[in-house]
Amino acid sequence: MKTLFQFFREKHKNRSTKKLFLPLSFSLFSLVALSQVTETDSTKVNPLDEVLVSAVRVTAKTPVTFSNVNKNELKTRNLGQDIPILLNFLPSVVTTSDAGNGIGYTGIRVRGSDATRVNVTINGIPYNDAEASGTYFVDLPDFASSLESLQLQRGVGTSTNGAGAFGASLNMLTDSFSKQSFAEISNSAGSFNTRKSTVKFSTGLLNDRFEMAGRLSSINSQGYIDRASSDLKSYFLQETYVDKSTIIKALVFGGTEKTYQAWNGIDAVTLANDRTFNYSGMFTDELGNIRFYNNETDNYQQDHFQLHWNEKINMNWNTTVALHYTKGKGYYENYKEDASFEDYGLLPVSGELSTDLIRQKWLDNDFYGTTFSVNYNKAKWNVIAGGSWNKYDGKHFGQVIWARFASTSELGDHYYDDFGTKKDGTIFAKVNYQFSSKLSFYVDFQYRNVNYEANGVQADKVNDTFGFFNPKAGLNYKLSPKNNLYFSYAKANREPNRTDYENSNPKAEKLDDFELGWRHTSNNFQWTANMYYMLYKNQLILTGELDEVGNPIRANTDKSYRVGAELEALYLLTKQLSFQLSLTTSNNIISDGNRHRQIAYSPSLIESFLLTYEPIKNFKLIWLQKHVGQQYLDNSESIVSRLPSYTVNDLNLSYEVRPKKIFKSVTFSGLLNNFLNKNYISNGYMYGADPYYFPQAGINFLLGMTLKF
Repeated sequence: MKTLFQFFREKHKNRSTKKLFLPLSFSLFSLVALSQVTETDSTKVNPLDEVLVSAVRVTAKTPVTFSNVNKNELKTRNLGQDIPILLNFLPSVVTTSDAGNGIGYTGIRVRGSDATRVNVTINGIPYNDAEASGTYFVDLPDFASSLESLQLQRGVGTSTNGAGAFGASLNMLTDSFSKQSFAEISNSAGSFNTRKSTVKFSTGLLNDRFEMAGRLSSINSQGYIDRASSDLKSYFLQETYVDKSTIIKALVFGGTEKTYQAWNGIDAVTLANDRTFNYSGMFTDELGNIRFYNNETDNYQQDHFQLHWNEKINMNWNTTVALHYTKGKGYYENYKEDASFEDYGLLPVSGELSTDLIRQKWLDNDFYGTTFSVNYNKAKWNVIAGGSWNKYDGKHFGQVIWARFASTSELGDHYYDDFGTKKDGTIFAKVNYQFSSKLSFYVDFQYRNVNYEANGVQADKVNDTFGFFNPKAGLNYKLSPKNNLYFSYAKANREPNRTDYENSNPKAEKLDDFELGWRHTSNNFQWTANMYYMLYKNQLILTGELDEVGNPIRANTDKSYRVGAELEALYLLTKQLSFQLSLTTSNNIISDGNRHRQIAYSPSLIESFLLTYEPIKNFKLIWLQKHVGQQYLDNSESIVSRLPSYTVNDLNLSYEVRPKKIFKSVTFSGLLNNFLNKNYISNGYMYGADPYYFPQAGINFLLGMTLKF
């Protein structure tokens, strides 16, 4: 594998698509000579539970590129870090953390596309913020403890609910019901005063019909970066009714977060002298002393309500319908120096033209709607039809809670009142037809209608309606019982988000995605190798700049593309030793006439591997490595904006003991992150001509224990 890795590393610098594909496809597809194989699905759960996500998930028979992760793969590293960090070792994934240790605000990019372009659903319900398009997993801390499985589809993927997928779609399935009662207590602690406590329970099936299950979690950390603290709490409650043909689930879950702001980054000089420095909250007092405001924090609460009804009508038909409502409310607080009275609706006194003040910027959001689907599966036909309707109502307002110089106006009055309203309706139909024992055909049609109204943006007020038709089609060919080839084409369209309207007059973007892959599975070796070509029109590309409130600025570019190849492989070397590899090499290009430039935040090489050793039963030791090639913080390809490549090594261990009394099991787990203590930077931005960086923690650890009874 080292030789293969070196081969890719030598080749990734070449921008020629032809030169990239020919040797790469030869190397990937020649792997078939190494082994023999069959496709397995690693996310098997109760069939009725699977219906919750059947409308948005795919299987090996679907010509779509995807990776599955089940709860057992998550639990050994689930010691407090956020979901993006737990997914760090999937193909084409790059993650980052504002606080530097994976707790608090975290980010994820897939194939170079940022989180605003990754469609995320929970049990088929859209999770992306309707206006910002992003996903803020900090609002659902420790949500991984309530997940049964998840699936990451790269590229456009299959039709789903909510925002269009321009880099990937991530759908999460929450815990299945438990037939047996249990209780579980998990605690972990580690570097930077990090602590996590989780309590879970299930009543088991009462009268073989009813189950109640729940979770409470608390996570605290001081963070690697100065003052980048996190105080996170969350809950999850599920009531289930089940019989042979029906499952009804009522879920209530949510969380609160208070994080000290760490989204400013640091300049190159400060990076060289003090990697953990944090500009947030810094001000000069009346005596000329540098001080830091102690409540420069982000505060938010989000509560989710879901009701699912799945009905198996007969052997061939089943239906699902869901209702959902999400309430979100919170603010971030800033100390502002020399602020204009006029900008904040304050009337000056004593002849002062400006004042130091403390402001709060608020969000108050309601998101609600329904999703539905019907599935017919018989003989050669597998047909799913469905859709969704959702509405978002958001209020944006700001208030001043303190000013150094007294004002003749009332503190606490709103100095702006804005709104955003979004309606999103989707219908789709998916057909998988088995022509023969070897060949199947997939077709997927989706129509999505979006209306967005808002004020307080660049044009002061926007009222746009979009109608998107997104067809998809593909073939899956079974070469042998152990080898499948697939090819697919998918079209996607996507509307701009609020930040785009605030900073420009954006256009909707379009994408044509071509995928060609080979899946192989055997008793000791399985892999998926695929090539992709993603051709964009008016792609909204990150410019590398941030607006005044820290949101990344994007701009349309006429023509651009992403072309690359991915490999995901698992090899069982012995009964005790296995090796898992993911590798992506790509070109990500803006085409400006005769000029070609690399797209910002799009490394040409991403590699990770997991070497797992199980010397005895219930003891597991994993060596994890992640390599991310160099990337640029803007689209100029200048040396100044270049972010160096980095390689990080972690160790993860777990050991389960099953006592005969009191506890069903006791599990010890540990995570030693960056054990080679490398100084590295995973993210940054450009402020004018100067780069600003987000350094990540050196060697650090987390230790945990789980008691189940």
